[in-house]
Amino acid sequence: MPLLEVKIPPMGESITSGILAKWHVADGAVVKKEQPLFELETDKITSEATAQSAGRITLKAAAGDEVKIGRVVATIDTDATADTSESKPAPASAAKEVHQSPAVRRLAAETGLDPATVTGTGKGGRVTKGDMLAATDKPVATSASESKPSAPSAVAATPKPAAPAPAGARQTRKKLSPLRAKIAQRLVAAQHEAAMLTTFNEVDMSAVMALRAKYQDDFVKKHGLKLGFMSFFAKAVVHALREVPGVNAQLDGDSIVQNHYYDIGMAVSTEKGLMVPVVRNCDTLGMADVEKAIADVAKRARDGKITLDDLSGGVFTITNGGIFGSMLSTPIINPPQSAILGLHAINERPIALNGQVVIRPMMYLALSYDHRLIDGKEAVTFLVKVKQAIEDPARLIIGI
Repeated sequence: MPLLEVKIPPMGESITSGILAKWHVADGAVVKKEQPLFELETDKITSEATAQSAGRITLKAAAGDEVKIGRVVATIDTDATADTSESKPAPASAAKEVHQSPAVRRLAAETGLDPATVTGTGKGGRVTKGDMLAATDKPVATSASESKPSAPSAVAATPKPAAPAPAGARQTRKKLSPLRAKIAQRLVAAQHEAAMLTTFNEVDMSAVMALRAKYQDDFVKKHGLKLGFMSFFAKAVVHALREVPGVNAQLDGDSIVQNHYYDIGMAVSTEKGLMVPVVRNCDTLGMADVEKAIADVAKRARDGKITLDDLSGGVFTITNGGIFGSMLSTPIINPPQSAILGLHAINERPIALNGQVVIRPMMYLALSYDHRLIDGKEAVTFLVKVKQAIEDPARLIIGI
């Protein structure tokens, strides 16, 4: 009987093991070629493994096990019939989980209701948001992701709320995931190793908002996606890095490494933790290309399909706390980069303009930087260049 071994794949030289976070199939199920099998969580990324061939699968490891690279975690009998009626079915909860929409998963987390116990009225018996609401028979508050945003187009995704604690429990305890532990380690190291300082400014978003309103429909018709705020900020950052090249550098021991390329990291909030996939060559991309690239890396990060290559090589990072309603914060540098730009919520505020008090959509900007390498003058000048480019986008075209 020909058996195909399912092994933990190589993930990069520095990764030797991971946690088998979740099986997408049940023991004894018949799987199709390229069907998702399991999620592997490491200290750097969460990835998804797929079946290399169709057949009946036998699991050799349990969800939650720590597994080394190269370990056999399952076998696939490639001679097994594809008749799923004779195979051992996956539990209803596992089968339905694969087809749950974000709204259904959110409602499940908020209410504690298992979608597997709900009769689905959607296509193929899929459980819909309406099915969940009907089953709970009570209104559920609209999440931030469904309300009108007050911040730039989201690179971040609203994390899924934690499941309710067992009745009577005052505390619950679980071990840090490898990814969360690594994030914690890097954040603390960044604060200990860099002379970190943050400088602030505010930007009037009127011009960018007017441009978006004027050209949005034509942009969508031509490119098939919306023109967001993030592409403007990506272009503004490239403009500022060219004007203040000292920010586009990093320390390596006693040497200063000057970067001459513009690969910009975009912080993405996922259910597993914060990731910073990189959009390559932002200086050569058009606005539509930047939007497509951001959407692509953000989706792959949230779907667990990001690679180590996607996370490496960035020279600067943009993080958008405004999507969650943040008014002001001090972002932490993403080593070995020397600076990070924090975006915040857009709020209408009174400002003085030409001797008059007017109401404008304003956003606070925060630039955290390594003071060992970047002087205050460079940091302030950089932030002013970003502000000027956003308030007068024509500068991005003219190059001033």
